[in-house]
Amino acid sequence: MSKKIKNQAQILRKLGIEALNPMQEEAQLAVHSSNEVIVLSPTGTGKTLAFLLPIIAELSSEIEEVQALIIAPSRELVIQIEQVIHNMGTGYKVNSAYGGQSFNKDRINLKHRPALLVGTPGRIADHLRRGTFSVDFLQTLVLDEFDKSLEIGFEDEMTQIIEALPKIKKRVLTSATEGVEIPNFVGLANPIYINYLDSGVPKLTVKAVISPKKDKLETLLKTICHLGNQPSIIFCNYKDSIRRVSDYLNESGVRHGCFYGGMEQKDRERALLQFRNGTHQIIIATDLAARGIDVPEIQAIIHYHLPSKKEEFTHRNGRTARMHSEGTAYVLRWEGEDLPDFMPYLDEEYLIDAPVPELSEWDTLFISGGRKDKISKGDIAGLFFKQGNLKKDELGIIELKQDCAFVAVKANRVDFIIKTLDNSRLKKRKVRITKL
Repeated sequence: MSKKIKNQAQILRKLGIEALNPMQEEAQLAVHSSNEVIVLSPTGTGKTLAFLLPIIAELSSEIEEVQALIIAPSRELVIQIEQVIHNMGTGYKVNSAYGGQSFNKDRINLKHRPALLVGTPGRIADHLRRGTFSVDFLQTLVLDEFDKSLEIGFEDEMTQIIEALPKIKKRVLTSATEGVEIPNFVGLANPIYINYLDSGVPKLTVKAVISPKKDKLETLLKTICHLGNQPSIIFCNYKDSIRRVSDYLNESGVRHGCFYGGMEQKDRERALLQFRNGTHQIIIATDLAARGIDVPEIQAIIHYHLPSKKEEFTHRNGRTARMHSEGTAYVLRWEGEDLPDFMPYLDEEYLIDAPVPELSEWDTLFISGGRKDKISKGDIAGLFFKQGNLKKDELGIIELKQDCAFVAVKANRVDFIIKTLDNSRLKKRKVRITKL
Protein backbone atom coordinates (compact mmCIF):
# COMPACT_ATOMS: atom_id res chain seq x y z
CA MET A 1 0.00 0.00 0.00
CA SER A 2 1.46 3.40 -0.98
CA LYS A 3 2.08 5.99 1.71
CA LYS A 4 -0.92 8.28 2.17
CA ILE A 5 -0.27 12.00 2.64
CA LYS A 6 -2.67 13.99 4.80
CA ASN A 7 -0.32 16.75 5.95
CA GLN A 8 -1.88 19.99 4.75
CA ALA A 9 1.42 21.84 4.40
CA GLN A 10 2.78 19.11 2.10
CA ILE A 11 -0.37 19.17 -0.04
CA LEU A 12 -0.32 22.97 -0.38
CA ARG A 13 3.35 22.86 -1.39
CA LYS A 14 2.50 20.34 -4.12
CA LEU A 15 -0.24 22.69 -5.36
CA GLY A 16 2.02 25.76 -5.18
CA ILE A 17 -0.28 27.47 -2.67
CA GLU A 18 1.27 29.50 0.17
CA ALA A 19 -1.83 29.77 2.39
CA LEU A 20 -5.57 29.14 2.38
CA ASN A 21 -7.94 32.10 2.07
CA PRO A 22 -10.44 32.93 4.89
CA MET A 23 -13.32 31.05 3.21
CA GLN A 24 -11.20 27.91 2.85
CA GLU A 25 -10.03 28.12 6.46
CA GLU A 26 -13.57 28.55 7.79
CA ALA A 27 -15.04 25.85 5.52
CA GLN A 28 -12.35 23.38 6.51
CA LEU A 29 -13.08 23.87 10.21
CA ALA A 30 -16.81 23.50 9.57
CA VAL A 31 -16.44 20.25 7.60
CA HIS A 32 -14.25 18.79 10.34
CA SER A 33 -16.62 19.80 13.15
CA SER A 34 -20.07 19.32 11.56
CA ASN A 35 -21.84 16.64 9.53
CA GLU A 36 -23.90 19.16 7.51
CA VAL A 37 -22.13 22.08 5.81
CA ILE A 38 -23.22 24.43 3.03
CA VAL A 39 -20.44 26.53 1.47
CA LEU A 40 -21.53 29.58 -0.54
CA SER A 41 -18.73 31.49 -2.22
CA PRO A 42 -18.13 33.15 -5.61
CA THR A 43 -16.81 31.10 -8.52
CA GLY A 44 -13.02 30.95 -8.46
CA THR A 45 -12.48 31.31 -4.71
CA GLY A 46 -11.28 27.75 -4.16
CA LYS A 47 -14.32 25.83 -2.90
CA THR A 48 -12.98 22.53 -4.30
CA LEU A 49 -9.88 22.64 -2.11
CA ALA A 50 -11.98 23.88 0.82
CA PHE A 51 -13.94 20.62 0.98
CA LEU A 52 -11.23 18.24 -0.28
CA LEU A 53 -8.66 19.00 2.42
CA PRO A 54 -10.85 18.03 5.40
CA ILE A 55 -12.44 15.08 3.58
CA ILE A 56 -9.08 13.58 2.63
CA ALA A 57 -7.78 14.17 6.16
CA GLU A 58 -10.61 11.98 7.48
CA LEU A 59 -10.17 9.07 5.03
CA SER A 60 -8.98 5.74 6.41
CA SER A 61 -6.01 4.12 4.67
CA GLU A 62 -7.19 0.75 6.08
CA ILE A 63 -10.44 0.75 4.07
CA GLU A 64 -10.16 -0.36 0.44
CA GLU A 65 -13.65 0.72 -0.62
CA VAL A 66 -15.21 4.01 -1.74
CA GLN A 67 -15.38 6.33 1.29
CA ALA A 68 -16.38 9.66 -0.26
CA LEU A 69 -18.66 10.44 -3.20
CA ILE A 70 -18.54 13.84 -4.94
CA ILE A 71 -21.41 14.69 -7.30
CA ALA A 72 -20.98 17.50 -9.84
CA PRO A 73 -23.46 18.64 -12.52
CA SER A 74 -21.11 18.62 -15.53
CA ARG A 75 -18.41 16.40 -16.98
CA GLU A 76 -15.97 19.31 -17.01
CA LEU A 77 -16.40 19.94 -13.30
CA VAL A 78 -15.99 16.21 -12.57
CA ILE A 79 -12.75 16.13 -14.57
CA GLN A 80 -11.49 19.28 -12.84
CA ILE A 81 -12.13 17.89 -9.34
CA GLU A 82 -10.43 14.61 -10.26
CA GLN A 83 -7.41 16.54 -11.54
CA VAL A 84 -7.18 18.61 -8.34
CA ILE A 85 -7.15 15.38 -6.30
CA HIS A 86 -4.39 13.94 -8.52
CA ASN A 87 -2.38 17.15 -8.13
CA MET A 88 -2.69 17.00 -4.34
CA GLY A 89 -0.56 13.84 -4.48
CA THR A 90 -2.07 12.24 -1.39
CA GLY A 91 -1.70 8.63 -2.52
CA TYR A 92 -5.45 8.02 -2.28
CA LYS A 93 -6.99 6.61 -5.45
CA VAL A 94 -9.64 8.66 -7.26
CA ASN A 95 -11.85 7.75 -10.21
CA SER A 96 -14.30 9.78 -12.25
CA ALA A 97 -17.55 8.55 -13.80
CA TYR A 98 -19.61 10.52 -16.30
CA GLY A 99 -21.65 10.08 -19.46
CA GLY A 100 -19.76 10.12 -22.73
CA GLN A 101 -17.15 7.60 -21.63
CA SER A 102 -17.53 3.83 -21.70
CA PHE A 103 -19.47 2.30 -18.81
CA ASN A 104 -17.30 -0.81 -19.09
CA LYS A 105 -14.22 1.39 -18.69
CA ASP A 106 -15.77 2.75 -15.49
CA ARG A 107 -16.48 -0.77 -14.30
CA ILE A 108 -12.87 -1.88 -14.91
CA ASN A 109 -11.49 1.21 -13.11
CA LEU A 110 -13.78 0.60 -10.14
CA LYS A 111 -12.65 -3.01 -9.67
CA HIS A 112 -9.67 -1.55 -7.81
CA ARG A 113 -11.73 0.63 -5.51
CA PRO A 114 -10.94 4.35 -5.26
CA ALA A 115 -11.21 6.07 -1.88
CA LEU A 116 -12.87 9.00 -3.67
CA LEU A 117 -15.33 8.74 -6.53
CA VAL A 118 -16.32 11.84 -8.53
CA GLY A 119 -19.20 11.75 -11.00
CA THR A 120 -22.25 13.25 -12.64
CA PRO A 121 -25.71 12.40 -11.25
CA GLY A 122 -26.83 10.19 -14.15
CA ARG A 123 -23.71 8.04 -14.32
CA ILE A 124 -23.42 7.63 -10.53
CA ALA A 125 -27.10 6.64 -10.29
CA ASP A 126 -26.47 4.06 -13.03
CA HIS A 127 -23.52 2.56 -11.11
CA LEU A 128 -25.56 2.36 -7.92
CA ARG A 129 -28.46 0.63 -9.71
CA ARG A 130 -26.04 -1.96 -11.08
CA GLY A 131 -24.15 -2.38 -7.80
CA THR A 132 -20.77 -1.68 -9.42
CA PHE A 133 -19.17 -0.74 -6.10
CA SER A 134 -19.91 -1.24 -2.41
CA VAL A 135 -21.53 1.57 -0.40
CA ASP A 136 -20.89 -0.04 2.98
CA PHE A 137 -18.05 2.33 3.85
CA LEU A 138 -19.31 5.39 1.97
CA GLN A 139 -19.92 7.98 4.69
CA THR A 140 -19.26 11.34 2.99
CA LEU A 141 -21.35 12.91 0.22
CA VAL A 142 -20.45 16.19 -1.51
CA LEU A 143 -22.87 17.98 -3.85
CA ASP A 144 -20.67 20.48 -5.68
CA GLU A 145 -22.57 23.32 -7.42
CA PHE A 146 -25.67 21.82 -5.80
CA ASP A 147 -27.96 24.47 -7.29
CA LYS A 148 -27.37 22.77 -10.67
CA SER A 149 -27.28 19.17 -9.41
CA LEU A 150 -30.65 19.60 -7.70
CA GLU A 151 -32.39 21.27 -10.64
CA ILE A 152 -35.41 19.62 -12.24
CA GLY A 153 -33.98 17.01 -14.57
CA PHE A 154 -31.46 15.70 -12.05
CA GLU A 155 -33.99 15.28 -9.25
CA ASP A 156 -34.82 11.61 -9.98
CA GLU A 157 -31.15 10.62 -10.16
CA MET A 158 -30.27 12.57 -7.02
CA THR A 159 -33.15 10.96 -5.12
CA GLN A 160 -31.99 7.50 -6.21
CA ILE A 161 -28.40 8.25 -5.25
CA ILE A 162 -29.17 9.49 -1.76
CA GLU A 163 -31.63 6.66 -1.08
CA ALA A 164 -28.92 4.16 -2.10
CA LEU A 165 -26.43 5.54 0.46
CA PRO A 166 -27.70 4.42 3.89
CA LYS A 167 -24.36 4.91 5.71
CA ILE A 168 -23.87 8.60 4.85
CA LYS A 169 -22.84 10.61 7.93
CA LYS A 170 -21.41 13.80 6.41
CA ARG A 171 -23.06 15.99 3.75
CA VAL A 172 -21.27 18.96 2.18
CA LEU A 173 -22.99 21.23 -0.38
CA THR A 174 -21.29 24.03 -2.31
CA SER A 175 -22.58 26.76 -4.63
CA ALA A 176 -21.82 30.20 -5.98
CA THR A 177 -25.55 31.03 -5.91
CA GLU A 178 -27.69 31.99 -2.94
CA GLY A 179 -31.37 31.35 -2.22
CA VAL A 180 -31.66 27.88 -3.78
CA GLU A 181 -34.24 25.67 -2.07
CA ILE A 182 -32.75 22.37 -0.93
CA PRO A 183 -35.18 19.42 -1.29
CA ASN A 184 -36.02 17.31 1.77
CA PHE A 185 -34.59 14.16 0.18
CA VAL A 186 -31.05 15.58 0.58
CA GLY A 187 -31.47 14.84 4.29
CA LEU A 188 -30.25 18.08 5.86
CA ALA A 189 -31.52 18.85 9.37
CA ASN A 190 -29.48 21.75 10.74
CA PRO A 191 -26.60 22.66 8.39
CA ILE A 192 -23.83 25.14 9.10
CA TYR A 193 -23.69 27.89 6.45
CA ILE A 194 -20.35 29.33 5.33
CA ASN A 195 -21.42 32.33 3.23
CA TYR A 196 -18.86 34.50 1.43
CA LEU A 197 -21.11 35.58 -1.45
CA ASP A 198 -21.43 39.15 -0.15
CA SER A 199 -17.69 39.56 -0.54
CA GLY A 200 -18.30 39.36 -4.29
CA VAL A 201 -15.29 39.49 -6.57
CA PRO A 202 -13.54 42.65 -5.35
CA LYS A 203 -10.91 42.82 -8.10
CA LEU A 204 -13.46 42.57 -10.95
CA THR A 205 -14.18 45.57 -13.17
CA VAL A 206 -17.27 45.53 -15.42
CA LYS A 207 -17.35 47.84 -18.47
CA ALA A 208 -19.62 48.43 -21.46
CA VAL A 209 -18.49 48.36 -25.08
CA ILE A 210 -21.02 50.13 -27.30
CA SER A 211 -21.73 48.63 -30.72
CA PRO A 212 -23.11 51.07 -33.34
CA LYS A 213 -24.73 48.12 -35.16
CA LYS A 214 -27.19 45.52 -33.91
CA ASP A 215 -24.87 42.88 -35.37
CA LYS A 216 -21.96 43.11 -32.92
CA LEU A 217 -19.36 41.04 -34.82
CA GLU A 218 -17.24 44.01 -35.90
CA THR A 219 -17.31 45.45 -32.40
CA LEU A 220 -16.30 42.07 -30.98
CA LEU A 221 -13.28 41.91 -33.27
CA LYS A 222 -12.29 45.47 -32.30
CA THR A 223 -12.59 44.47 -28.63
CA ILE A 224 -10.33 41.44 -29.15
CA CYS A 225 -7.76 43.62 -30.95
CA HIS A 226 -8.03 46.22 -28.16
CA LEU A 227 -7.31 43.55 -25.54
CA GLY A 228 -4.41 42.02 -27.45
CA ASN A 229 -3.24 38.56 -26.39
CA GLN A 230 -5.13 38.41 -23.10
CA PRO A 231 -6.66 35.03 -22.17
CA SER A 232 -10.38 35.66 -22.66
CA ILE A 233 -13.75 33.89 -22.77
CA ILE A 234 -16.46 35.18 -25.12
CA PHE A 235 -19.93 34.19 -23.88
CA CYS A 236 -22.80 33.61 -26.30
CA ASN A 237 -26.32 32.45 -25.46
CA TYR A 238 -26.69 29.93 -28.30
CA LYS A 239 -24.47 27.34 -29.97
CA ASP A 240 -25.53 28.60 -33.43
CA SER A 241 -24.19 32.02 -32.45
CA ILE A 242 -20.91 30.42 -31.42
CA ARG A 243 -20.54 28.87 -34.86
CA ARG A 244 -21.24 32.25 -36.50
CA VAL A 245 -18.79 34.09 -34.26
CA SER A 246 -16.20 31.34 -34.77
CA ASP A 247 -16.49 31.55 -38.57
CA TYR A 248 -16.05 35.33 -38.42
CA LEU A 249 -12.97 35.10 -36.18
CA ASN A 250 -11.46 32.40 -38.41
CA GLU A 251 -11.92 34.68 -41.43
CA SER A 252 -10.29 37.49 -39.44
CA GLY A 253 -7.26 35.40 -38.48
CA VAL A 254 -8.06 35.10 -34.76
CA ARG A 255 -7.12 31.70 -33.34
CA HIS A 256 -9.61 30.36 -30.80
CA GLY A 257 -11.44 27.37 -29.39
CA CYS A 258 -15.16 26.64 -28.91
CA PHE A 259 -17.00 25.13 -25.97
CA TYR A 260 -20.71 24.26 -25.88
CA GLY A 261 -23.08 21.41 -25.08
CA GLY A 262 -23.48 20.04 -28.60
CA MET A 263 -19.78 19.25 -28.99
CA GLU A 264 -18.26 15.83 -28.44
CA GLN A 265 -16.82 15.56 -24.93
CA LYS A 266 -13.35 14.86 -26.34
CA ASP A 267 -13.46 18.05 -28.42
CA ARG A 268 -14.59 20.13 -25.44
CA GLU A 269 -11.77 18.78 -23.27
CA ARG A 270 -9.19 19.44 -25.97
CA ALA A 271 -10.42 23.00 -26.53
CA LEU A 272 -9.90 23.72 -22.83
CA LEU A 273 -6.53 21.97 -22.84
CA GLN A 274 -5.26 24.11 -25.74
CA PHE A 275 -6.54 27.18 -23.93
CA ARG A 276 -4.69 26.22 -20.74
CA ASN A 277 -1.40 25.63 -22.53
CA GLY A 278 -1.53 28.81 -24.61
CA THR A 279 -2.14 27.27 -28.05
CA HIS A 280 -5.05 29.67 -28.26
CA GLN A 281 -5.95 32.58 -25.99
CA ILE A 282 -9.68 32.77 -26.66
CA ILE A 283 -12.61 30.44 -25.96
CA ILE A 284 -16.10 31.12 -27.38
CA ALA A 285 -18.60 29.46 -25.07
CA THR A 286 -22.14 29.11 -23.82
CA ASP A 287 -22.96 29.30 -20.10
CA LEU A 288 -21.71 25.72 -19.85
CA ALA A 289 -18.28 27.34 -19.36
CA ALA A 290 -19.53 29.70 -16.65
CA ARG A 291 -18.74 27.21 -13.92
CA GLY A 292 -16.59 24.22 -13.18
CA ILE A 293 -14.01 24.39 -15.97
CA ASP A 294 -10.29 24.28 -15.32
CA VAL A 295 -8.94 27.40 -17.02
CA PRO A 296 -6.63 29.52 -14.84
CA GLU A 297 -5.81 33.21 -15.14
CA ILE A 298 -8.63 34.48 -17.33
CA GLN A 299 -8.00 38.19 -17.66
CA ALA A 300 -11.12 39.19 -19.58
CA ILE A 301 -14.71 38.08 -20.03
CA ILE A 302 -16.66 39.34 -23.05
CA HIS A 303 -20.46 39.11 -22.93
CA TYR A 304 -21.28 38.97 -26.64
CA HIS A 305 -24.87 38.24 -25.60
CA LEU A 306 -26.35 39.45 -22.34
CA PRO A 307 -27.33 36.60 -20.01
CA SER A 308 -30.99 36.27 -19.10
CA LYS A 309 -30.43 35.77 -15.37
CA LYS A 310 -28.40 37.52 -12.70
CA GLU A 311 -26.98 34.18 -11.55
CA GLU A 312 -25.48 33.46 -14.97
CA PHE A 313 -24.01 36.97 -15.16
CA THR A 314 -22.36 36.31 -11.79
CA HIS A 315 -21.06 32.89 -12.80
CA ARG A 316 -19.70 34.16 -16.12
CA ASN A 317 -17.87 37.01 -14.41
CA GLY A 318 -16.55 34.57 -11.84
CA ARG A 319 -14.29 33.04 -14.48
CA THR A 320 -12.04 36.10 -14.12
CA ALA A 321 -10.65 37.94 -11.07
CA ARG A 322 -10.21 34.56 -9.43
CA MET A 323 -8.56 34.20 -6.04
CA HIS A 324 -5.87 36.91 -5.94
CA SER A 325 -6.05 37.99 -9.60
CA GLU A 326 -7.65 41.00 -11.25
CA GLY A 327 -9.95 40.85 -14.26
CA THR A 328 -12.39 42.78 -16.41
CA ALA A 329 -15.78 41.81 -17.82
CA TYR A 330 -16.86 43.61 -21.01
CA VAL A 331 -20.56 43.82 -21.91
CA LEU A 332 -21.03 44.27 -25.67
CA ARG A 333 -24.12 46.40 -26.00
CA TRP A 334 -25.86 47.62 -29.13
CA GLU A 335 -26.66 51.28 -28.51
CA GLY A 336 -30.40 50.56 -28.89
CA GLU A 337 -30.36 47.59 -26.52
CA ASP A 338 -31.93 47.75 -23.05
CA LEU A 339 -29.96 46.36 -20.16
CA PRO A 340 -31.63 43.88 -17.78
CA ASP A 341 -32.55 45.13 -14.30
CA PHE A 342 -29.78 43.16 -12.59
CA MET A 343 -27.01 44.77 -14.65
CA PRO A 344 -24.93 47.29 -12.65
CA TYR A 345 -24.08 50.76 -13.90
CA LEU A 346 -21.40 50.33 -16.56
CA ASP A 347 -18.61 52.73 -17.46
CA GLU A 348 -17.93 52.74 -21.19
CA GLU A 349 -14.66 51.34 -22.52
CA TYR A 350 -13.35 53.32 -25.51
CA LEU A 351 -11.60 50.94 -27.87
CA ILE A 352 -8.11 51.62 -29.15
CA ASP A 353 -7.54 50.69 -32.80
CA ALA A 354 -5.10 47.80 -32.85
CA PRO A 355 -4.07 44.98 -35.21
CA VAL A 356 -5.35 41.42 -34.93
CA PRO A 357 -3.34 39.64 -32.20
CA GLU A 358 -0.44 37.55 -33.46
CA LEU A 359 -0.85 33.78 -33.53
CA SER A 360 0.36 31.95 -30.44
CA GLU A 361 3.95 30.75 -30.35
CA TRP A 362 2.72 27.44 -28.90
CA ASP A 363 1.19 24.32 -30.46
CA THR A 364 -0.06 21.09 -28.89
CA LEU A 365 1.22 17.58 -29.52
CA PHE A 366 -0.69 14.36 -28.74
CA ILE A 367 1.13 11.32 -27.28
CA SER A 368 -0.54 7.90 -27.42
CA GLY A 369 0.46 6.79 -23.91
CA GLY A 370 -0.46 7.84 -20.38
CA ARG A 371 -0.65 6.93 -16.69
CA LYS A 372 -1.83 3.36 -17.30
CA ASP A 373 1.44 2.79 -19.21
CA LYS A 374 3.40 4.01 -16.13
CA ILE A 375 4.48 7.09 -18.11
CA SER A 376 5.20 10.23 -16.06
CA LYS A 377 5.57 13.90 -16.97
CA GLY A 378 9.29 13.50 -16.24
CA ASP A 379 9.54 10.69 -18.80
CA ILE A 380 7.95 12.90 -21.46
CA ALA A 381 10.11 15.92 -20.61
CA GLY A 382 13.22 13.74 -20.70
CA LEU A 383 12.33 12.41 -24.16
CA PHE A 384 11.69 15.89 -25.56
CA PHE A 385 14.86 17.39 -24.03
CA LYS A 386 17.30 14.56 -24.71
CA GLN A 387 16.17 13.04 -28.01
CA GLY A 388 14.18 16.02 -29.27
CA ASN A 389 16.91 18.53 -28.38
CA LEU A 390 14.38 21.03 -27.05
CA LYS A 391 15.59 23.89 -24.89
CA LYS A 392 13.83 24.46 -21.58
CA ASP A 393 11.86 27.44 -22.88
CA GLU A 394 10.63 25.44 -25.92
CA LEU A 395 8.65 22.93 -23.81
CA GLY A 396 5.41 24.11 -22.23
CA ILE A 397 2.66 22.51 -20.15
CA ILE A 398 2.43 18.70 -20.10
CA GLU A 399 -1.00 17.24 -19.31
CA LEU A 400 -0.99 13.54 -18.48
CA LYS A 401 -4.20 11.53 -18.85
CA GLN A 402 -4.99 7.88 -18.15
CA ASP A 403 -4.33 6.68 -21.70
CA CYS A 404 -2.64 9.64 -23.45
CA ALA A 405 -0.78 12.91 -22.90
CA PHE A 406 -0.71 16.39 -24.41
CA VAL A 407 2.40 18.55 -24.65
CA ALA A 408 2.74 22.25 -25.48
CA VAL A 409 5.75 22.88 -27.73
CA LYS A 410 6.96 26.02 -29.49
CA ALA A 411 5.20 26.04 -32.86
CA ASN A 412 8.44 26.40 -34.85
CA ARG A 413 9.72 23.10 -33.37
CA VAL A 414 6.63 20.95 -33.94
CA ASP A 415 7.55 19.47 -37.33
CA PHE A 416 11.06 18.54 -36.15
CA ILE A 417 9.74 16.92 -32.95
CA ILE A 418 7.20 14.80 -34.83
CA LYS A 419 9.79 13.72 -37.40
CA THR A 420 12.36 12.88 -34.70
CA LEU A 421 10.26 11.39 -31.89
CA ASP A 422 7.22 9.73 -33.49
CA ASN A 423 7.28 5.98 -32.71
CA SER A 424 9.75 6.55 -29.85
CA ARG A 425 9.67 4.31 -26.78
CA LEU A 426 8.40 5.69 -23.47
CA LYS A 427 8.84 3.19 -20.65
CA LYS A 428 7.81 -0.08 -22.31
CA ARG A 429 5.42 1.45 -24.84
CA LYS A 430 6.11 2.69 -28.34
CA VAL A 431 4.09 5.90 -28.71
CA ARG A 432 2.74 7.91 -31.62
CA ILE A 433 3.32 11.67 -31.51
CA THR A 434 1.06 13.82 -33.67
CA LYS A 435 -0.12 17.42 -33.84
CA LEU A 436 -3.48 17.96 -32.16
